[in-house]
Amino acid sequence: MALLVALRVFGKREVGQFTLYDLVFILLVANAMQPAITGPDNSIGGGLILIVALVAVNAGISRLDQIPRFHQLFAASPAVIIKDGKYLRQVMKREGVDQEEVETAMREHGVAAVKEVQLGVLEPDGSISIVAIGGATRTKRKVLFHHRQQ
Repeated sequence: MALLVALRVFGKREVGQFTLYDLVFILLVANAMQPAITGPDNSIGGGLILIVALVAVNAGISRLDQIPRFHQLFAASPAVIIKDGKYLRQVMKREGVDQEEVETAMREHGVAAVKEVQLGVLEPDGSISIVAIGGATRTKRKVLFHHRQQ
C-alpha cells in the first residue's frame, strides 16, 4: 500500500511510459521488500524505510536524467529502420526488429506498403514512428516494440 501511495505522490506515468529507471526501481523495491515480508524481520517499519529510500533514489535519478549529459549516457538513440520506401535491414537486425513488427506499425499508421513510407524510426521508448510519403499519417497511436533476446 505504501508503494502505491509513493508512486502516486511522485506522479508516475502509465506502465507503457515507464523509463528504464522506473523499471529498475520496481524490481529493486520488489527484491528489497521480499525479506521484509517473508523473512525474519517482518516489521512494517523496515519495509517502509526501504520504500522511502528507494523512492528518494528514483526521484534523484529522474532529476539527473533531465541533465542532457547524464541522459545521453543511458538513453537509447532513435534508429532509422525505413528510409525512402526501403527497409534498412542491417539496422533492423542490429535493433532486433523484424519485418512483421514494422509492417504492424505501418498498418497502425494507415500505411499499406513500405514503398509508401518516407521514414520509419524505432524511437528510444520502443515505439515505431512512421512518416508516409507526403508527410501524412492517419493515426497518432503509438506502436510499441519490445526487444527480443536473440
